[in-house]
Amino acid sequence: MSRPTTVRKPRASSQTRIAVILTAARELLAEQGVASLSIYSVAERAGIPPSSVYHFFASVPALLEGLTADIHAAFRACLQQPVEHAQLRDWRDLSRLVEQRMLAIYAADAAARQLILAQHGLAEVTQADRQHDIELGQLMQLLFDRHFPLPQLPADVDVFALAMELGDRVYARSVQLHGEITPRMAEEGMRVFDAYLSLYLPPHLPKRML
Repeated sequence: MSRPTTVRKPRASSQTRIAVILTAARELLAEQGVASLSIYSVAERAGIPPSSVYHFFASVPALLEGLTADIHAAFRACLQQPVEHAQLRDWRDLSRLVEQRMLAIYAADAAARQLILAQHGLAEVTQADRQHDIELGQLMQLLFDRHFPLPQLPADVDVFALAMELGDRVYARSVQLHGEITPRMAEEGMRVFDAYLSLYLPPHLPKRML
């Protein structure tokens, strides 16, 4: 009988090295953009041999996929932060709170803007971002359902993930035109997010009794 395989987490030393590599990549990405990023420039910034970077990331796209996952961890964390239920009047208050938290991450992290909102043409990164968006959409739906009883949503459409992606398209337009998400375009992105959710959520949902 074959023994079941187990997935081992990287050792603490490996996790530290990965964190150093991703930090260096994040800094270079913010300073120079995707086109200038290389394994050698990341190794030089991190102060380690290129072979150490290649040990964990076989290519620049693999490195950027790892950085994309790291960025999305911040988005997941913002969805898991406490929400003051008593301060929510309707689901749009929760919608605005979530979007404002995500906008704060974009504002503070140039690498997030470069990877998720800028036009870089890297299919691997785009695919990884979409997969992470599905996971974020599921977390967001759970968050909304925790505070408001949601109606039956379609099984063949990831409503919350799609609403988030539509809002990101507006933010991406702002980054393309202005190099940042301006307050005006931030507001437009939140309106797009709410407008799409409004196709599935009624204007008034009763609050849950927490």
